[in-house]
Amino acid sequence: MTEPSGAYRGPLADVFADAAGAPLTARVLAGILLPAHAALPVPPASERGVWERGSTALDGPSVDALLLRASAERSEPWPMPLASAAARVHRDGDRDVWEAPALERQRRLSRAAVAAAVTLDDDWIDVVADGIVLLAEQSSWCWPAHDDTFARHRAVLATVDDPFLDLGAGEVVGQLAWLDQLLGAQLDERYPGLRARIRREARVRVFDPFLRRRDWHWIGLDGDVHNWNPWIHGNVLVAALRLLDGPGDEELRSEIVALALEGLDRYVAVLPADGAIDEGYSYWWNGACRALEALDILAFATGGRLDALAGVSSLSETVAFPHRSHWGGDWYLNLADGQARPTSEQPWHALHRAARSAGDDEARRHAASYRRPGAPAATEREGLGRLLRGITDAAWLAEATTAPPLPATTWLASTEVLLAREQSGSSDGLALAVKGGHNAEHHNHNDVGSFVVAVDGVPVIVDAGRPTYTAATFGPGRYDIWTMQSSWHNVPEVRGIPQSPGSESRADVLAVDHGDEASLSLEIAGAYDAAGLVSWRRTARLEGGSDARAARVHIDDEWKLDPWTDDGGTEPPTTLHLLIAGDVHVAEGQAVITPLDGARAARLRWSPPVEARTTERLLDDPMLADVWGERLTRLELSVTDVRGIRITVELDPSTIKDHR
Repeated sequence: MTEPSGAYRGPLADVFADAAGAPLTARVLAGILLPAHAALPVPPASERGVWERGSTALDGPSVDALLLRASAERSEPWPMPLASAAARVHRDGDRDVWEAPALERQRRLSRAAVAAAVTLDDDWIDVVADGIVLLAEQSSWCWPAHDDTFARHRAVLATVDDPFLDLGAGEVVGQLAWLDQLLGAQLDERYPGLRARIRREARVRVFDPFLRRRDWHWIGLDGDVHNWNPWIHGNVLVAALRLLDGPGDEELRSEIVALALEGLDRYVAVLPADGAIDEGYSYWWNGACRALEALDILAFATGGRLDALAGVSSLSETVAFPHRSHWGGDWYLNLADGQARPTSEQPWHALHRAARSAGDDEARRHAASYRRPGAPAATEREGLGRLLRGITDAAWLAEATTAPPLPATTWLASTEVLLAREQSGSSDGLALAVKGGHNAEHHNHNDVGSFVVAVDGVPVIVDAGRPTYTAATFGPGRYDIWTMQSSWHNVPEVRGIPQSPGSESRADVLAVDHGDEASLSLEIAGAYDAAGLVSWRRTARLEGGSDARAARVHIDDEWKLDPWTDDGGTEPPTTLHLLIAGDVHVAEGQAVITPLDGARAARLRWSPPVEARTTERLLDDPMLADVWGERLTRLELSVTDVRGIRITVELDPSTIKDHR
């Protein structure tokens, strides 16, 4: 049973209540919200002290890069998401063929917007107007893979009078609001009436559906709250603050802001005390980070009167999640659908801003480790709002490059994830991550008990991540995709049976030590529906180095199986799988791995020295190949006839003395 909208009170409501405990209402909000022209924290283009090219308040390298790209594409036709491309998601599951041009259209508009703001050239204002009108005349802002038009109307194309409010629609309305903030005066002068069109489209496609339908799955009325919630609510908040500025709009504006804040409260309420994200690092940027950004804007729009970060500890904790997930360089612990090496072009300024607000110097240093002198401070790939904030954030622009913090040990109890490295502040040597959890996590892979080992900050025993999204990714065939199956994670297959999906498939934490020699012990039998399986206990430990010995990772598995009683057949094989990136050379009882990115070689040993086979998985999907290269190798250890095995990973001795 779902909870009715308007009846919810979470941690934000508690923080924002008045001294007597009375909740924040739309009426109270109406009295404290700044007027629309002053509610967003980016100055308009008319403030030439900021926007004139060469201004010290503006990031020159970002502007130069944007102008270069924008000028180069001036003579090119605008990207055109076509009806035939939208229908593909229903026919063959291809999402990218529509989404790629739609997203590139918006990026082109963002580049033109900055060019117009910097130059105030009428030709650039014309390009911006063209982009706005193209969006206004696009049948739907919703990405076709998200639209419920087929379920509701048996249509494969968007139903224009029943718009679906999704991530795509949120991103467009947010972009239009930031455009209006930046170039409103210039659009009024050269294109009278165009800003009214923006407001009309925002009302029809976003504000009215947001109020009319409260069954949006991303609100989380049923308690299942995921990263769509802050991503969409944050864009709705920005749009309401800026675009609801007409006569008689005050009540509607405060009502939508209050409703968006209630939605964000549902997300904050399920954010665990340790700030961990079960979807992993990649999704932090479009989940917790979106919430932090939305609440930062709310604080600005209320003159600092509504400051959530100061009052909700889980928000402060989640600011630390990126650096707690960091192996080194551009490599991160990837869980679920995340990539192990996502693009480094993230909105680092947003993390930097949140770290400043939270007083988290390690998080600030982590963000600053990506600040490159002479390189753009932000890009258009993350949306216009993030771009504008990044290139005008004085503290971010003044930041110098620092070394990342790389904490020695992190234990995230909410997701049952342990990450440990040889020494704090350095990616050199071995690092280990191991997870418990369950198989109904957001963007879940069947990976209870899986582990990752990195050498010199580069994953060697790995989690593949995900391929390009298609219609099948979030449909009933999700676990037909190899990367989602436990058979391609670093866990056993018990009597031929892989792990099952679902929240009942989970680990029990038996012991955890996040001290000098970090370890995690798990019972993972609950993740399997395998005949006769009584117990499968796994202990993963990073054994620190000393003057007398090098560091090692040990994975100790012990299991109990009832005797095989099927008189008519042979016992199916039990196999331990290890997924490896790099070159693998197998000998009896051991393998030597040459990792990616020039990391030192690792030696993998197993005892007893059971039979081993390898299977190469060629990677033809760019989401995987861009991370791992042309292949991954699965090492398959046959353990049917034993009841325990130790896996040891150490640096290949020949490489230790040569390392500097």
